[in-house]
Amino acid sequence: MDVSIVAVGKAGRRPEAALAQGYLDRLSFPARIIEVEERRPLSGGERKKREGEKVLAALPANAFVIVLDEHGKQPTSMALSQKLQDWFGFGRPLAFVIGGADGHGAAVLARADATLSLSNLTWPHMLVRVMLAEQIYRAMSIFVGHPYHRE
Repeated sequence: MDVSIVAVGKAGRRPEAALAQGYLDRLSFPARIIEVEERRPLSGGERKKREGEKVLAALPANAFVIVLDEHGKQPTSMALSQKLQDWFGFGRPLAFVIGGADGHGAAVLARADATLSLSNLTWPHMLVRVMLAEQIYRAMSIFVGHPYHRE
């Protein structure tokens, strides 16, 4: 099992970076955040395209790609736990993708093996990292029967 969160933007030393990494560090398998960034002042469409190129280049080889997108499915924590079990069963590394402020370009959406939405609400991208890392940790806790999750 191996999980990557490929995220547009640099967290630096922000508290959100430490929170997200704290959840990933609790997992019993390798998990990391891979950051990509496009700093040139570009229009929204061109920015999405360039960010998408960087995201696609950063994906681990043969990864099962789950793109966070507003049109994705919103599973419960229990359902996400089951999905993670299913996805791990493919024997491929998992890569979750968090886009930039303008969303994902067409190439990233075309590469997606699955799409996921954490909420209908709009969240700051750095907080999405924390929420995703926590949900991955929660899903694995459910899977192993750890009491972290309560229904």
